[in-house]
Amino acid sequence: QVQLEESGGRLAQPGGSLIISCAVSGRIFSAYGLGWFRQAPGKGREFVAAVRRNGGSTSYADSVKGRFIISISSDNAKNTVYLQMNSLKPEDTATYYCAADEILSPVIGGYPRYWGRGTQVTVSS
Repeated sequence: QVQLEESGGRLAQPGGSLIISCAVSGRIFSAYGLGWFRQAPGKGREFVAAVRRNGGSTSYADSVKGRFIISISSDNAKNTVYLQMNSLKPEDTATYYCAADEILSPVIGGYPRYWGRGTQVTVSS
């Protein structure tokens, strides 16, 4: 099993920046594809960004391209996936979920095997 734990969500100002994190533990060799999704109140869950565990390939939703950056750091026992969010907009308000799968394509396709519990990001003045 892969465990995913998000942190860092908070209230942020429009135009501001925020970094949220996801600690990946357990059978991390089963988490080669990693990513972020979000769900706003009353809306479905949508893909935000994804990365390969070796950091070699990234993918972004059009709505965040050029504003958000996904990255990953690794040590022997744990990986951490970051989502740096810049130029925040009120429409970025959502619960952000970390996700993982053995390969990247299910993450980009919206059907990853592993999910975290989410962290709330609110963009408001």
